Amino acid sequence: MDFTFTEEQQAAVEAAKAVFGPVAPDSVPSPALTPGAVADDFDRALWSKLADADLLSLLLDPEHGGAGLDAIALCLVLRESAKVLARVPLLEHTATTVAVQAYGSDELKTRILPGAANGELVLTAASAGRTGHDPAELAVSAHHDAGTWILDGTQTAVPWAHNADHIAVPAHTPQGGTVIAVVPRPHQGLTLAEQISTSGERLAELHLDAVRLDAHHIIETDEAWDRLHQLLTTGTCALALGLGESVLRMTGDYTGKREQFGHPVATFQAVAVQAADRYIDLRAMEATLWQAAWRIGTREGGPLPASGDIAVAKIWASDGVRRVVQTAQHLHGGFGADTDYPLHRYHAWAKQLELSLGPAAAHEETLGDLLAAHPLG
Repeated sequence: MDFTFTEEQQAAVEAAKAVFGPVAPDSVPSPALTPGAVADDFDRALWSKLADADLLSLLLDPEHGGAGLDAIALCLVLRESAKVLARVPLLEHTATTVAVQAYGSDELKTRILPGAANGELVLTAASAGRTGHDPAELAVSAHHDAGTWILDGTQTAVPWAHNADHIAVPAHTPQGGTVIAVVPRPHQGLTLAEQISTSGERLAELHLDAVRLDAHHIIETDEAWDRLHQLLTTGTCALALGLGESVLRMTGDYTGKREQFGHPVATFQAVAVQAADRYIDLRAMEATLWQAAWRIGTREGGPLPASGDIAVAKIWASDGVRRVVQTAQHLHGGFGADTDYPLHRYHAWAKQLELSLGPAAAHEETLGDLLAAHPLG
C-alpha cells in the first residue's frame, strides 16, 4: 500500500505554507482581553492571497476554475492554516462549494461557483442546529408554497455568517427529507444576532422568518447534507491536528530553553513522558484523520459506513487537542497564561474545535449506534 501524498496534494501543501507562513497568530486583540469579538471581519488580505494561490478552488472541477482535488488535499491545507490560527472561513467556504457543485442546480452553480472560486463570494454553513446538541437539519423547516420554498427556524453559532454572501442552511421537509437552502445575505426574513465564540470570533444566531427562496436556491438531494456535514467534521479534525502540532512544537521549544536546577526542563523524565504522550495523541489524530478523509474522498467501502471513520477521527481530534493544550499549559507554567504569549490563543481555539460539530462523547454515541447496526464479522 502507498501512503504517500500525491504530487498535486504536496503542491497544495507548499502553496499553503507560502500563504500561511507570514501569518501572525496574535494579529488581533486577545480574546482574553476583549469583551466582544476580536475583529468585525475575517482576514480579508489573507483571503485574497488564498484566492491568488488557487487554494479556494482546490476541490472544484476544472470546468469551474478548480484543481479537482479531494478531501485529503483540503485537510492538508487546513492543517497548515490552523498552525497559525488563520482567521478565514476556508473550511466552511470550500465544503459549501463542493455541495453546490455536486448537488446544486445548473443555475445555482452558475451564480455561485465562479465567484466562490476566485474569492469574490464568501460561503458558510449552519451546522450547529438550534441548541448545538440536536441535528442541524431539525432546527429549520422548509416547505413548498406557490412555486417557492418557505423556511422558518433558528440556527445557532453559525461561523462567519455576518461576513458571508451565502449561507448553506439544512432544513427538514414535511415529508421527512432534508434539503440545503443556500440563502443569500442579506435577504428578507433573515436576521442575524451576534454571538461570540470561545476563540473570540463572531458567530451568529440565524433566524429565518418565512424566508422565501426560488427553487434553484434549494438542494433537494437527500444525501447532500450528510456529505456536507461529513466534510465539515473531517475538516475540523484537520484544524485540530494542525493546532495541536503547533502547540507541541511551542512546548518543545520552551521546555528546551527553560532551565531548572541547572538543566533544561525538557530533560526531566516527567516532562519528557508527558510530551511523548501528547505526540502519540497527535499521531493517532493524524492516522484517523487521513482514514476519514480518504473514505469520503473515494467513497470506498468498509466494514462500517464512512460516518464511522469520521466519528473515530472526531473522537481523537476532540480528546487529543484538549490533552495537547492542557499539557502545554502545564509544562509552560505561569508563562502559558501570559496574554503577550500566543499559547492562550491556541488554548481558546482548541476548546472551540473540540466542541465544534460535536464533542467526543457525541461521536462515541454515533459510533456505538453504527457498531450495533453493522456487527463486525
